[in-house]
Amino acid sequence: MARYATGKKAWGFSDRSGFRYRLREMKTEWNGLKVGPDEYEEKHPQLKPNQPGPDPTALYQPRPHQDKELRIFAVYTSTGNGIIGKKLTSYEATANVGTVTVSTS
Repeated sequence: MARYATGKKAWGFSDRSGFRYRLREMKTEWNGLKVGPDEYEEKHPQLKPNQPGPDPTALYQPRPHQDKELRIFAVYTSTGNGIIGKKLTSYEATANVGTVTVSTS
């Protein structure tokens, strides 16, 4: 079986710059280039492909569709007997997009 030399006095040339470095100090990059320690760059994370998981097949705790709309809501006012947050109880409220109409019943 063949043995390799220890390389105590071996020199290598950088594939990127051509500068001379001790062979034992040189590093191999992700693209196969052998470079000096000051030229070494790790592989950028954007070059690694994203491994998405499988597509979901079902909903977690689905709710059935309700035909009736929720028409009841509470209206609070900051005016009325000096009490902030007084609830209007005897009024009918209707709403449109952008406007609210309050009328007495």
